[in-house]
Amino acid sequence: MKVTDHLRFVIPSLLGVFLFMTPISTGDGFTIPIAILANRIQGLLGNFLSLIMLVIILITAIMTVVAKLGGRKLFSSTPFFKNLFNVSIFWTITRVVAAIFAVMVYFQIGPEAIISPDTGQLLLDDLLHVLFAVFLFAGLFLPLLMNFGLLELFGTIMTKVMRPLFRLPGRSSIDALASWIGDGTIGVLMTSKQYEGGYYTKREAAVIGTTFSVVSITFTLVVISEMGLEQMFLPFYVTILVAGFIAALIMPRIPPLSRKQNSYITETADGIDETLPEGYNYFTFGYKKAIERSQKETSVTKFVKEGGQNVLDMWMGVAPVVMAFGLVALIIAEYTPLFQWLGMPFVPLLELMQVPYATEASETILIGFADMFLPTIIGSGIEAEITRFIIGALSVTQLIYMSEVGGLLLGSKVPVSFFDLVIIFLLRTLITLPIIVVMAHILF
Repeated sequence: MKVTDHLRFVIPSLLGVFLFMTPISTGDGFTIPIAILANRIQGLLGNFLSLIMLVIILITAIMTVVAKLGGRKLFSSTPFFKNLFNVSIFWTITRVVAAIFAVMVYFQIGPEAIISPDTGQLLLDDLLHVLFAVFLFAGLFLPLLMNFGLLELFGTIMTKVMRPLFRLPGRSSIDALASWIGDGTIGVLMTSKQYEGGYYTKREAAVIGTTFSVVSITFTLVVISEMGLEQMFLPFYVTILVAGFIAALIMPRIPPLSRKQNSYITETADGIDETLPEGYNYFTFGYKKAIERSQKETSVTKFVKEGGQNVLDMWMGVAPVVMAFGLVALIIAEYTPLFQWLGMPFVPLLELMQVPYATEASETILIGFADMFLPTIIGSGIEAEITRFIIGALSVTQLIYMSEVGGLLLGSKVPVSFFDLVIIFLLRTLITLPIIVVMAHILF
């Protein structure tokens, strides 16, 4: 192997690790370079971001309708746009509804339930700003993590851990690490791209997307600060790790995830061969595979093109889903007692576990399905520190939030349905709640 072969693997991979996984100290605590870049672009574009997201959602809806009316031959010369705009009737309707919602919110037309600061404006003027900025840089630079051998190296090394514990390929450890240090949305994006590339089976993609797209350290800091328990960050995060680890052991082994097919997205996909040839250990074989993968990347134009396609895929594939599903979920949460009713069965359980303010806490348990910050907002006023601790930790370990990870999963190619996400959310709640309560009683 030439020196250039080693450098082609090492330099882009180190740059990817730096951008996505290296915590950097800022005035507000620790964050990653991608998040810093995202914050800078949000600061530069400011209020224009709402208009930009409106235009993106409108173009997506119009092009999807055009593709639906024009038939499958319309974008046949450009496979990327064909896949992006040729979607099922359900997703066509979703994109049109999202466009209508976005117009109503931007121009403040229509019922208060849709355009209020707690519903439509929260999405269009806040969350979608974050998604625009994060997706811009994550999409452009994601090939650094995925295309230059890093997945091959870590995938081979981590096989002995990920296979027996979680029944997953070793390379899924990178998805989890990117989520943990960076952002859950990055983990979902990586999982979707790996699945589309034929590296994960349907079951593996569903497990990784719903179990390992964990909430970032950065957002966990936001949650515990809102709860007024900043001094307990370390035990708080240890509690989340313990509960999340146990959930990750159990979830792949029970329905609905255990019933997902062990087949690939296409019949021609080869998957990943994780057998170790004679004469190699896991590191040397992983390094050899990494070099072989990096040798395929010889064009800067291809790198830029793939990054640009990632960005468009995320903006146009995900933003309408978040706008449509997220807004409906927030309206239900804000204007109906549905989540209060749904929380009532948890009151006896919380009382049995000796959780103070059980009734108030029960209202927060299922509302996290709409948005992961809602339990924190509602529960921050509860007097008992132990109850706030439990609510905060549970909201982080539930993972499936329709305004973010849930919406992203539905908008991606990962094979999970809305019904799957509901069941997974409930199962994660039932598995992690007792663990968190036990940890909380030990700590308090």
